[in-house]
Amino acid sequence: MRAIILAAGVGSRLFGDNGDQPPKSLLELGGRTLLARHLETLAALGVGPVTVVVGYRAPEVEAEARRAGGANVRTVLNMRFREGSLVSLWTAAETLRAGEPVLFMDADVLYDRRMIERLVIAPGGSCFLFDSAVGADDDPVLICLRGGRIAEFGKLKRGAFDRVGEWPGFLRLDAAAARALADALARFMEAGRTAEPYEAAMREVVLAAPERFAIEDISGIPWVEIDFPADLARAREQVLPAL
Repeated sequence: MRAIILAAGVGSRLFGDNGDQPPKSLLELGGRTLLARHLETLAALGVGPVTVVVGYRAPEVEAEARRAGGANVRTVLNMRFREGSLVSLWTAAETLRAGEPVLFMDADVLYDRRMIERLVIAPGGSCFLFDSAVGADDDPVLICLRGGRIAEFGKLKRGAFDRVGEWPGFLRLDAAAARALADALARFMEAGRTAEPYEAAMREVVLAAPERFAIEDISGIPWVEIDFPADLARAREQVLPAL
């Protein structure tokens, strides 16, 4: 199984955008960067090769990727990293089209490694992680279920559902779903929809064939996506001590 880690963004919601802020993937928590934690977990689970998409302060992120991941890692450069996250994932289209299952990860998440273990060993093909405790921040990505299947995905809740949970930013794609996502990303790029988040392309693929996507419930396992200063405080004060 291959993996993609998106680590190209500026992190302006966390630090502002003055050009001096560190990349979020290089935040140190417990003496290790977020990127190192991801790469060490993937190596321990036998996942690779890993494609790390870099952009903002790319040389620093590349150096940490080489240090922490060695030969298991390659980097690809998104020179348009100030556009939507969709562009970053499109930059990794070659990995999505490699004909193998792909584990997708956002770099700005601190989490218990059991989340990735469950995603790797979950039965079936494509699978989203699902946390029934939706965060109180103003930017959660929601997975909405109806009849046990994903009926809506994204930051807007449209309709009535049996269950609603938050997506931590990790999923497993089988080879066919990975190719379908690459095709969707290409359509968005060709249409000039480069300011959009990658979730827009994922939503198109998932809702076209929801029966192909399972969920793995990780409710109760500690994690936090670090988008805002309050998230970083929670990472340091609550999540890290629980790992």
